[in-house]
Amino acid sequence: MTRQSFVENKPTLYLISTPIGNLKDITLRALETLKTVQVIFAEDTRNTLKLLSHYDISKPVKSYHEHNKKSAAIEVFKHLENGESVGLVTDAGTPAISDPGFDLVLLVKDHFPVVPIPGASAVLAALVASGLVPQPFTFFGFLDRTTSKRGLELKKLSGLSHTLVFYERGDRVKTTLADMLTVLGNRTCVLAKELTKQFETFYEGDIESLLKSDIHEKGEFVILVSGKIESANSTGDILTDVKEYVLLGYTEKEAIKKVANELGVHKNEVYQKVVEAGGLKDDSDK
Repeated sequence: MTRQSFVENKPTLYLISTPIGNLKDITLRALETLKTVQVIFAEDTRNTLKLLSHYDISKPVKSYHEHNKKSAAIEVFKHLENGESVGLVTDAGTPAISDPGFDLVLLVKDHFPVVPIPGASAVLAALVASGLVPQPFTFFGFLDRTTSKRGLELKKLSGLSHTLVFYERGDRVKTTLADMLTVLGNRTCVLAKELTKQFETFYEGDIESLLKSDIHEKGEFVILVSGKIESANSTGDILTDVKEYVLLGYTEKEAIKKVANELGVHKNEVYQKVVEAGGLKDDSDK
């Protein structure tokens, strides 16, 4: 089946991305769409009304959230059948990404156009500024609240060699980090919070050091964790990469740091691999 969004002039469900913190991150297309649709369904109507008021947009706003998504989806479908286009928004970011929306898309997509209106993304904002390898990456979202299920989820991800990205509430962030340390080991980790806001903050280090650090836990976090290093070839590859940077004029310390950043691991891990391979003197300059 092929779906083309703009071939037929039909009522449309628009998945509208909204700012993740800074209201200036709304796109011109999102504003235009919010003004054009006949009705808006929102995860939290109070938050959405504040956004609409800020941009002088007056539209009917109805509730669509995790606990009423079945009945609300039927209501959305009725609006579309009546010739009315519908906008779907969440509190922040893009509908269906760790927020309600997926079930509604499945219900609507074979009957009416479903059009994404992209915008700000906490995942991408955190990833590109983290200093961890940005691609490939795996976005998981929120881990399970229970320790046992959270451990199983992490175990399934533990063998992946690329950057892992999660969401977590502030009051659970250290508990989640402790489980990550147990299951994944002491990997390089970055915590991002208050993205796009005045107090935007990145906490970085290995998981063990972050557990010991003073983290302001209010709000929601993006947790980014480096992938697993494949042990079979990593020593030779790391040694070669470090030597290449040294040949380019970098100091050994600078070369180790660059290779660590490229691999998404802590520089001490790269240093130790190089030492074990006999590539550098085993001193403390790292």
